[in-house]
Amino acid sequence: MKPYKVIGLMSGSSMDGVDVAYCEFINENNNWSFKIIEAETIPYPEVWITRLTNLQEQPIFLYPKTDFFYGKYLGQIVNDFIKKYDLKIDLISSHGHTIFHQPQNGFTAQIGNGASIYAETNLPVVYDFRTVDVALGGQGAPLVPIGDRELFGEFDACLNLGGFANISYTQTNELFAFDICPCNTILNHVCNWMNLPFDDEGKIAASGKVNDELLSKLNALDFYKKYQAKSLGKEWVNDHFWPIVKNYAAVSDSDLLATFTAHIAEQISQIINHSLSKKILITGGGAFNKYLIHLIKNKIAAEIIIPEKNIVQFKEALIFAFLGVLRITNKVNCLSSVTHAKLDNIGGAFYGNFSAFNS
Repeated sequence: MKPYKVIGLMSGSSMDGVDVAYCEFINENNNWSFKIIEAETIPYPEVWITRLTNLQEQPIFLYPKTDFFYGKYLGQIVNDFIKKYDLKIDLISSHGHTIFHQPQNGFTAQIGNGASIYAETNLPVVYDFRTVDVALGGQGAPLVPIGDRELFGEFDACLNLGGFANISYTQTNELFAFDICPCNTILNHVCNWMNLPFDDEGKIAASGKVNDELLSKLNALDFYKKYQAKSLGKEWVNDHFWPIVKNYAAVSDSDLLATFTAHIAEQISQIINHSLSKKILITGGGAFNKYLIHLIKNKIAAEIIIPEKNIVQFKEALIFAFLGVLRITNKVNCLSSVTHAKLDNIGGAFYGNFSAFNS
């Protein structure tokens, strides 16, 4: 069977850059297989870090302008990537970059206009995966569980340590998936105060001392009391997490990192122990944080599997490439069992000619 050749684009809240993954997918007898052929992270230039970080607070006319220009920027990244690796592809599947995510208020917004990507590349594009689910009353997140189920079904649970920690797992034949807590988005924020992009292997956190009072208050946040469909965005971090931290201005940066890492490990371990999972796949940038992984291992009984580097770094870009294939072949790519939408749905808007996919 001819493989679907797709470039997946992912930009997360940790602001590391744009993950670009060229993937191939084959469906034989309703079983999916995949390969990540080429992948890399394109770091953001300072101008885009500033624009994406501050867009939420800017005058309204800058939103559509940035949406279109960011789409052009993504298209240029794809063109350069295709040229560098001499690729022939069928589809671009783009998550975009989340600016607003407030499903409780009935909306979500990821910039990176699909028309701009299409105009720049002249290739079919799928984008805007979350809005259908939110319109159906769901959280619009997480979207990766169907990819976890179809591509990584040999694991009891899949834990992603990106800007936010999220998990999917099966218990009594029911699939659960949700955001657990902020992860790299808070760790990297503190590192930025130190003029560092991130805490390499968690060494700074390991050198710090946990502030027990701050840790206790963070662990007491209401969000952590729910075991159901729930998702996080930077609005939640700004409204609930940082106001607590601001009361501890005297705590050193290394102690903050130690406290935040302990907080992340505590929240993750509680969920893993609750899930009764025995074999867990861990991916995302946080998988390279040896101190965080050490703390998690000490709190759980499950076996932890950290896969090859390409899957650790680019699993989300891979799955968004896969979601694009499901969209174009008219298959469900968002599960109401995890988002609590009214029904399973097929998310994603598109530009271009897709007739070849269904021929």
